[in-house]
Amino acid sequence: MTRAELDKNPRDVAAMFDAIAGRYDLVNDVLSLGQDRRWRRAAVQAVEAYSGELVLDLAAGTGTSSESFTAKGARVIACDFSLGMLQVGAERRGGASRRGVTVVAGDALRLPFADRTFDAVTISFGLRNVNDVGDALAELLRVTKVGGRIVICEFSHLPVGALDKALGKGMEVVLPLVARGFSDNPSAYSYLSESIAAWPDQPALAKELQAVGWSDVAWRNLSLGVVALHRGYRRA
Repeated sequence: MTRAELDKNPRDVAAMFDAIAGRYDLVNDVLSLGQDRRWRRAAVQAVEAYSGELVLDLAAGTGTSSESFTAKGARVIACDFSLGMLQVGAERRGGASRRGVTVVAGDALRLPFADRTFDAVTISFGLRNVNDVGDALAELLRVTKVGGRIVICEFSHLPVGALDKALGKGMEVVLPLVARGFSDNPSAYSYLSESIAAWPDQPALAKELQAVGWSDVAWRNLSLGVVALHRGYRRA
């Protein structure tokens, strides 16, 4: 399935993730050579969630990282629009929720939460999959308290254009081949390299955050820019 096809049929995105939920975390580990765990830990550290705070972990998938936000006593809402992902996560945990984590099904473009609910909001490797990035960033701003923060962990671009282009070409070949060996539905991964190539670079994503009202936006690269962490604040 291509990125263009998903954009024309956004409801198919949930069905696609439902189909790959069973081996989703395994395939991520394989495709990233285990680096996805380090990237997700970096996102948890950047959120800096403390006791008494409420965190929204959007596009939480199976909830692999959600519990990490509770390490210092914060409470977490793990939200995803794929019921298949949430179900797989619940089965692995032996129930829908665990201490400090509540699981909620929801759409990034119409979040089922009141204004100014969360102290922090975060999304890892999910923003590329929404149909309108600006609207999703605006929704995240709406549900964040004044003074609250956002952390985005997402694939990005190497600072050297020639290297970035070469990496993209390599991913076009390698990712589908690897996915065929490990995924129950390898065709679902055919859009991955395409969506990364089309994704805005670090400064462009920072501008999108600022355009909807996030302030003090900054970013730092992980793995030389293969992934980037963006952080911003709601000041009003």
